[in-house]
Amino acid sequence: MSTSPALQGHSQRWIVLGVICLAQLTVLLDNTVLNVAIPSLTRELDASTADIQWMINAYSLVQSGLLLTAGSAADRYGRKKMLITGLVLFGAGSLIAGLADSTGQLIAARAGMGVGGALLITTTLAVVMQIFTPEEQPRAIGIWAAVNALGFATGPLLGGFMLNHFWWGAIFLINLPVAALALVAAVALVPESKNPRGDRPDLLGALLSTVGMAALVYAIISGPAHGWTSDRVLLTGAVALAVLAAFAYWESRVPYPMLDLDFFRDRRFTGAVTGVVLITFGMAGSLFLLTQHLQFVLGYGPLEAGLRTAPLALAIVALNFSGLAAKWTAKLGAPLAIALGMVLMSAGLASIAVVASGGYAGTLAGLLLIGAGAALANPAMAHAIMSAIPPEKAGVGAGVNGTLGEFGNGLGVAVLGAVLSSRFAASSLPEGLATASSAEERKKVTASFSSALEASQLVGAVAVLAGGLLAAALLWRAERADSEVVARAPEYSDPECRS
Repeated sequence: MSTSPALQGHSQRWIVLGVICLAQLTVLLDNTVLNVAIPSLTRELDASTADIQWMINAYSLVQSGLLLTAGSAADRYGRKKMLITGLVLFGAGSLIAGLADSTGQLIAARAGMGVGGALLITTTLAVVMQIFTPEEQPRAIGIWAAVNALGFATGPLLGGFMLNHFWWGAIFLINLPVAALALVAAVALVPESKNPRGDRPDLLGALLSTVGMAALVYAIISGPAHGWTSDRVLLTGAVALAVLAAFAYWESRVPYPMLDLDFFRDRRFTGAVTGVVLITFGMAGSLFLLTQHLQFVLGYGPLEAGLRTAPLALAIVALNFSGLAAKWTAKLGAPLAIALGMVLMSAGLASIAVVASGGYAGTLAGLLLIGAGAALANPAMAHAIMSAIPPEKAGVGAGVNGTLGEFGNGLGVAVLGAVLSSRFAASSLPEGLATASSAEERKKVTASFSSALEASQLVGAVAVLAGGLLAAALLWRAERADSEVVARAPEYSDPECRS
């Protein structure tokens, strides 16, 4: 069990939270903004399909592979130092990317941005846990999570706006003023904190976790394009499993592990990480399918589709920034709040699958349900993970949370995409329509695609529901076990014994 942080939070903690959210927003925008620039990059840099894939994947692979290592470095060397380092690397990478005149330069710059992104994702959440009291942490984490949703929603919109008025490099250069402002504010306001023990760096553990996670994510994102039984996917997957097994063995033997495997003995921690994987699995995969539905079936353009998914993020922002989600979580308790949140999300995903073909109204209702559910469940699960880890290991906890989120995202897109492919003969709707010789055949192809989307969305809904119930059950059992321990130890209720 973790010990409580200081009873008094940092005097400027809400201002510091604003700085942290600003830093986090730069990373999140870049997760989605590149997608809208693909046609421009293909045309102006003469980029091949493989080049485009590496421009996107270089960022996500480096970032997901380094999250645990970045969190460990933040705990050892100082979270403020790593936050500042992350902003500098991210800003430098953005500058190089914006001025790149070849695909190789852009891919290298994106990889550098991934290093900075890993440092920012882990340090921001770790600092939140250090500067807020236990009572304030759920609301602070809720705001942090709401910024995540805001970045997801505004990335494509910002990218579309920039491309309508400037050249493609502007989507990267827009990061510079935001990163510079966050850097100045971080230097002036964010307090330094680190693990007081100063354990020796676990260099082999860092290497194994980085290689293993990067290989695993690469295998997952390569599956749909190259086939799950292709040599590339099978070999990369085998390397990932072997390296991660070696990482687990090493961490169980070394006296100063980067990731203490005893964390997984805590039911609260295990329940929360299970929920994170399954919620991101269902969410990422289903939203990936939803964007195809809006564009291919309902006929919206990329910018219009982005605007029509925005209510999901806006619901999360409204409920978390207002503090309503934190109040409901406090009243219900974490297990029930997570269960209710993921039931709402599952209902929203199922609603979209069943009624979206009738138009946007059904989709809107589903998006609002998903947003309300995510506003409850996501912060509660993040807080459960972080509170189950000792405060001096907050960076590693944030790294675990981020790593599992990246894993769930990639797995959701890959698996639900595979479900779609198995139920729809063509590789995409445009390809299927191109082979149709009459209006009647095109109508049948579109209906087949809609049916395949519905089945895939329902798989995502079931995954989210299962994740919610399983996570809630494990967290409830953990809380029950904790209360039984306290009940069997009456001396802890005696003030003289506590003193």
